[in-house]
Amino acid sequence: MGNKTPLYETHVACGGKIVDFGGWDMPIHYGSQIEEHHIVRKSAGMFDVSHMTIVDLSGVDSKKFLQYLLANDVDKLKTPGKALYSGMLNAEGGVIDDLIVYWLGDESYRLVVNCATREKDLAWMNTQASGFNVKLTEQPKLAMVAVQGPEAIEKVRSVVSTADADIIGNLQVFQGKVAGERMYCRTGYTGEDGLEVIVPDTEVVAFWQALVDAGVAPCGLGARDTLRLEAGMNLYGSDMDETISPLEANMGWTIAWQPESRDFVGRAALEQQKKSGPKFKLVGLVLREKAILRSHQKVITALGDGEITSGTFSPTLGFSVAMARIPAAAEGRCQVEMRKKNMDVEIVLLPFVRKGKQVF
Repeated sequence: MGNKTPLYETHVACGGKIVDFGGWDMPIHYGSQIEEHHIVRKSAGMFDVSHMTIVDLSGVDSKKFLQYLLANDVDKLKTPGKALYSGMLNAEGGVIDDLIVYWLGDESYRLVVNCATREKDLAWMNTQASGFNVKLTEQPKLAMVAVQGPEAIEKVRSVVSTADADIIGNLQVFQGKVAGERMYCRTGYTGEDGLEVIVPDTEVVAFWQALVDAGVAPCGLGARDTLRLEAGMNLYGSDMDETISPLEANMGWTIAWQPESRDFVGRAALEQQKKSGPKFKLVGLVLREKAILRSHQKVITALGDGEITSGTFSPTLGFSVAMARIPAAAEGRCQVEMRKKNMDVEIVLLPFVRKGKQVF
């Protein structure tokens, strides 16, 4: 048996199919993964993401510490609540984890990191904090629900207080706002607009039920995966890890090179790789025939071999898509080895889908 979120019994009662996910017992779907996928694209669905790790950072050196810890620069955060996506790198430039950091004001920040990397993330952050006047505080008593889709924001506003509804209505994209013991964040992992709502674990069951009553459909992590893949969003441990740099994971945009005086963990290694040129890149693959692209399948290009990092059937597009790491100069078409047969596929830029529409 794995760890359980406060919503575990609710998932079981609703018929959720429970699987292990990073050491947590989580619902993969509630009957139909494809239906749940379409619900998020067309209206509003919600996911229990309480397994994510929430860490608060405070202290006079908080900004300086994060500028050293992260490849992206928190100095970009000029509006309270504004969020930043970044890789947290090792000295070799590999991605220890990807995370979101919110500036709450003054010397206060909130970080949301992946569940499967919790222990190594906390150990790494505490080690790197040596010499900085900061305090890291994990928040295990907070739960989180991601409500996603074109109707998601209005659905959430309909079940909260008038004051909270006003806060939500004024949120910018990639901004969060603390409201009492809750935090409303206009972020997500589906390519759709929506919210990630952080609430005390004692309140999350009632909040979930209120959303169900408002017409928001419970969705499992299976649909979350197909949605994020269509949106070209990386999954840690599949599309990048400690051996892969942001330059090889389609995350070059998350590296803040300026100012040159800012030193951050992994900078020297990234600068060398940038100078010499990364050997690989992360791209999209499209297969229109009746077959499914899967992780770890071999990709054959004229310039050398690569590998699929994430692959699935795309419910929105009606055919299979994948993310793959291939030689940096490869383009056009290539082949994927499937059951001892080579299938022709098209190389495209990510993402595959934006606002429910094909974009390649």
